Amino acid sequence: MSTSIQQRTSGASAPGTPPERREDGRLPRWAPWVSFAAALALAALLGALTSPNIVLLVVYTVVLGTVVLYMASRVVEGQRRAADRLVTCLVVTAFGIAMVPLVSLAYEVIRRGAQRFDGEFFGASLLGVIGEGGGAYHAIMGTLIITLLTTLISVPIGLMTAIYLVEYGSGRLKRSITFFVDVMTGIPSIVAGLFAYALFVIFFGPGIRLGIMGAVALSVLMIPVVVRSAEEVLKLVPNELREAAYALGVPKWRTILKVVIPTAIAGLGTGVTLAIARVIGETAPLLVTVGITNGTNLNPFEGRMATLPVYAFYQLTQPGVPPEDAINRAWTAALVLIMLVMGLNVVARMISRVFAPKTSR
Repeated sequence: MSTSIQQRTSGASAPGTPPERREDGRLPRWAPWVSFAAALALAALLGALTSPNIVLLVVYTVVLGTVVLYMASRVVEGQRRAADRLVTCLVVTAFGIAMVPLVSLAYEVIRRGAQRFDGEFFGASLLGVIGEGGGAYHAIMGTLIITLLTTLISVPIGLMTAIYLVEYGSGRLKRSITFFVDVMTGIPSIVAGLFAYALFVIFFGPGIRLGIMGAVALSVLMIPVVVRSAEEVLKLVPNELREAAYALGVPKWRTILKVVIPTAIAGLGTGVTLAIARVIGETAPLLVTVGITNGTNLNPFEGRMATLPVYAFYQLTQPGVPPEDAINRAWTAALVLIMLVMGLNVVARMISRVFAPKTSR
């Protein structure tokens, strides 16, 4: 008697609360696939009756599949699991929407850029080329040289500034530096180009175009990124490591060189690599400071230099007659630039994995 009463009491819900389904009631794993397959069939039928459209087909499939899955989960699993499945569908849908322009862009660049992805493109310049043929050797080398100079300028300044802010800075000076770093992070890239141009015009006169000018302009954009990333990485170093070094009588500068930086080397390398990837594709500052040339110039301190972003810009905006050859070169230059950025991101991942502090299990 008492056992049956307890069972009835435990099975009853509190007054005023909706009844919940049992915890063991679950939809099978194939239920989401069946729901969206049925939604796809129904959406295809609606499209056939009205007007076939791939966008509407996807929208109808997602909406109908989400509704069907939510209702089925509400009946079988209860309100909480149904809400969880609904939110999961919304998150996956948002991810899919975000991936559409990325996949479309990558597909279009690869499809059109592969037409001139050959040895001539990487081994020849545009000197004396009209129409078909030619390549971007001079632009690739110019991009690499200017990016290298930008790195040599930006990394020491950015890292030392971050070390000062984390290890030494205090008071009004620290707040001022942090404020200016934040401001520099958000300035338009064309402003950096105008700054570098105005700086060199003071010493060399108007109309000057040099590769080093482009490196200075890109450094204005790269330094705040290096400072901010390095500052956050250095803050992650445990204070116990610093205090242990101080307790052994190690001076502060040696503690930074031997303890702090080696501990944060993976994050510092990743931040620097991502900062390089951030500036390697900038176009506006290089249009103002470096310009364009059809020949190969490997000296950043003398004359104009070609870079991949500016090369692609001029090939697309000033293609000549017939325009198809120049437009194909522009697409291939864009493909090479994307490959460089992707390669830098892969290098950043490798640095983070290889140089990360080893921890024992």
